[in-house]
Amino acid sequence: MGLLGCIVEHEVYRTAFHAAFEALKQEHFPHNPDEPVILHRKELVNKEGPFWRLRDPKRETQFNKDLLTFLQEQEYALIMVVIDKKSHVEWYGDAAYHPYHYCLAALMERYCGFLNFYNAKGDVLAESRGKTEDQQLREAYAHLYTSGTQFKPAGFFQRALTSKEIKLKPKSANIAGLQVADLLAYPLKQQILMENSRIAPGAWKGRFGEKIAAAVQNKYNRQSYTGRVSGYGKVFLIK
Repeated sequence: MGLLGCIVEHEVYRTAFHAAFEALKQEHFPHNPDEPVILHRKELVNKEGPFWRLRDPKRETQFNKDLLTFLQEQEYALIMVVIDKKSHVEWYGDAAYHPYHYCLAALMERYCGFLNFYNAKGDVLAESRGKTEDQQLREAYAHLYTSGTQFKPAGFFQRALTSKEIKLKPKSANIAGLQVADLLAYPLKQQILMENSRIAPGAWKGRFGEKIAAAVQNKYNRQSYTGRVSGYGKVFLIK
């Protein structure tokens, strides 16, 4: 499984990122702003619901082109954490971490490291996944904030975060960042699995997911002095 974090500075999000994303959707899927179109990767791929227009090859080609342009031109940073659940369980047995929460801890360590480096503060907004899952996520986040992790003390997180509580919003809230993360998560997870020899090289050769991954390569969080991405913007957990 994988967990993707998309970091956007508040003013950039307010003045550029959100507006450009809404314009992209309005251009290709005309709709009443009071009833926004929410981009779902699965529906887009299957050309279902409001995305029936993509059944026209010319429209699909133009949308794909404009989406890649958006991904390349907007200002944001990415942290992609992927876990090999099988290896993790084999290593830890009954003491294995919940894979989602383990990925969250790894992502939050990088995100807060990013914020602390720039002496900045940020909040965390995640997509609501259901009553039980949401409560578990709130508890996992709160534990990070109050107790830290095996590698980082609580103060490391508290210096960077604006709130001791995570924000949760449903898909219907039309949050641009959550929609972009949904579009990117699968292709970026596949890329990391290929890079770590978990799936065959070239498994998606020529597919649009390959183009998406290529379009965002310079968006990954990286070590500020060396430019290293591995361990900073791309994290692969096996134990």
